[in-house]
Amino acid sequence: MNSEEIHLRDYLRVISKRRNLVLTVFGLIFVAVALYTFARTPLYEGTTQVLIEKARPSGLGSEGSYRLYDPEFYETQFQLIKSRAVALRVVRALELTAADLEADRERGLLASLGDWVRDLKRTVKRVILGEMEEPEAVDAEGEEIALADEISENLTVRPFKNSRIVTISYRSPNPEFAARVANTTARAYIEQTLNMKLDSTRLTLDWMTRKAEEERKKLDKAEKALQAYMVANDIVTLEDRLAVTPQKLNQISSQLVIAEAKRKEQEAIYNQVRRLVDSPEEAETLPAVASDPAMQTLRTEILKAEQHVRELSAKYGPKHPVMKKVVGDLEVLRRKRDQEVQRIVRSLENQYELAVSTEEGLRAQLEKTKAEALNLNQKFIQYGVLKREVETNRQLYDALMMKIKEQSITRETQPVNLWIVQKASVPEGPVLPNKPKNLLLGLIVGLMAGIGLAFFVEYLDNTVKYPDETEKALGLSVLGLVSLWKEKDKVLERVLLDQPRSGCAENYRALRTAVMLSSPEGAPGRILITSPGAAAGKTTTAANLAVTMAQTEKKVLLIDGDMRKPRLHRVFGLSNRYGLSNYLAGGSGEDLLQKGPVDNLAIITSGPVPPNPAELLSSARMSKLLDGLEKNFDVIICDTPPLLTVADPRILSRLFKGTVLVVRARQTTFEMAGKAIKSLADINAPVLGLVINALELKKSDYYYQYYYQSYYGEEPEAQEG
Repeated sequence: MNSEEIHLRDYLRVISKRRNLVLTVFGLIFVAVALYTFARTPLYEGTTQVLIEKARPSGLGSEGSYRLYDPEFYETQFQLIKSRAVALRVVRALELTAADLEADRERGLLASLGDWVRDLKRTVKRVILGEMEEPEAVDAEGEEIALADEISENLTVRPFKNSRIVTISYRSPNPEFAARVANTTARAYIEQTLNMKLDSTRLTLDWMTRKAEEERKKLDKAEKALQAYMVANDIVTLEDRLAVTPQKLNQISSQLVIAEAKRKEQEAIYNQVRRLVDSPEEAETLPAVASDPAMQTLRTEILKAEQHVRELSAKYGPKHPVMKKVVGDLEVLRRKRDQEVQRIVRSLENQYELAVSTEEGLRAQLEKTKAEALNLNQKFIQYGVLKREVETNRQLYDALMMKIKEQSITRETQPVNLWIVQKASVPEGPVLPNKPKNLLLGLIVGLMAGIGLAFFVEYLDNTVKYPDETEKALGLSVLGLVSLWKEKDKVLERVLLDQPRSGCAENYRALRTAVMLSSPEGAPGRILITSPGAAAGKTTTAANLAVTMAQTEKKVLLIDGDMRKPRLHRVFGLSNRYGLSNYLAGGSGEDLLQKGPVDNLAIITSGPVPPNPAELLSSARMSKLLDGLEKNFDVIICDTPPLLTVADPRILSRLFKGTVLVVRARQTTFEMAGKAIKSLADINAPVLGLVINALELKKSDYYYQYYYQSYYGEEPEAQEG
């Protein structure tokens, strides 16, 4: 199976690990929904059923425009039912007052809280702005409008699917009041529809009567203006000329196009012949010259004469009388050909001039005809304007008179057919809140929100935690895991000395084994310990790795290469008066090595903090020191400063055969670790692998708990101290 595949247990692991967050979000949402559900006042719904049909027209000119299916019609009726006009009729019919609706409003916890907040805002506003005067009294009309708006807000209009029946519902904490308002609204809607029809018809008749009189006056005025214009411009003769002129204009345009084409053709032929007039033989090849009958006859005679000359030249010499005669005849024919070419050129020139003259005459005639047509069009445009105005006014007047007669006949008809199918009865139970539905919704939404937030938090967490995902993300093997050390009174750097059977001690022994097996030749002779950032545990790892290797009877040297914040001398209680910095600055090698806390372990402390650690570490004395010490020790382990903070680790990594990168679980990010690995790869430093330090194994980390238990034979709790 592909190791990159995401399994269901990975999702379950995330949910289990973030279960506190999931339960918290779920609890908050579910409790909020439950409080809202049980604190809300129960609402009862009274429902009335009304049949609404679109009335058919009376048949006077409107049958063609009637549509049985009209989706906008029903939506219009729904808005009319919820309009303020209908609500005002309800208020007046039931004789409602503000006290009636005040007693009918919700009195639950949420409603009381909302009223308290609104009263507090008004009080604060009056105090800040100094508005301490008494509120103005609301007039009767304003009170009715406010009551009508409140009635309209609580109305619900719903159509039955695939029917013409509409339900009008009203919700109220009082079931009797809900039924009364629903029934009264249905009756008010019917009354409002009838009144709207009567008012509309009356207003329409008044307006159309006034408009018809205005249109009659406009029609009379337009007819008189048209008649006067026809007399002044002789419109009868003008119509005949307007019909002939366009035809004449088209004919002249066609002739002009033909003449222009003929002129261009004659011009092209004339230009060709004129260029070759001095070369009769070349001019003879042109189609316009070659097609001339006289030229064809001369060409035939010249060919015969030339053939006759060739025949006689075979018998006679050039000075023979016969030869002179035939040669003279040939010259005469050629002169005639040249004369004929000149004649053809003059003929083509005359044809070209005639074509130019014809084109110019047609163009002048076309311009004249255009001017005449333009003048006629201008006169006829004004005539058309006046005529259209007369026709428009006549159509408007006739239409208004037809509508006036139609409205007078159909004024008593109804535009909508309305019947109350079923009156509202007093509801037996509330419709809101729906407690089972709300609780189920709160359960589902709370659970989904908690799980979603858990995955979001997991997505944002980009710190190093577990070996499999670390190896996948960084491309390096994990050499070992060190569990989180929770005993504050114990020093983790001395765990192998103080608590050799603890879980952390076993972690470092496992790390020792992994380092020794990191290459076929065994553990490298020089091992550099570093970390991407501070407080990752590199000094702890270097100290414990050196102790556990020395316990295998290998001769181990531990060097404190952190000459900025040294700690090894304090961990093992050694003197730091003379150390690595003294030697690299030019001191002698005496008293450089100090005995460690176990056999086979020697320690070189950092010495006094120098002003230039990087320059000392990059000196030749450092390389010479390591070469000399390597002869006396099996393993040299060096602790260094953080890799991304200073250049010291990169300088030293060139002198060591393997680098171990220490990262702190849930603190070191993958970006920091990736940058550290890249900085080592840029200088070709060999990296043995990673050590994940301070890994806290929670109950949700079942896989790693099982790993630790099976590997070390202990429970994770015992390993933590």
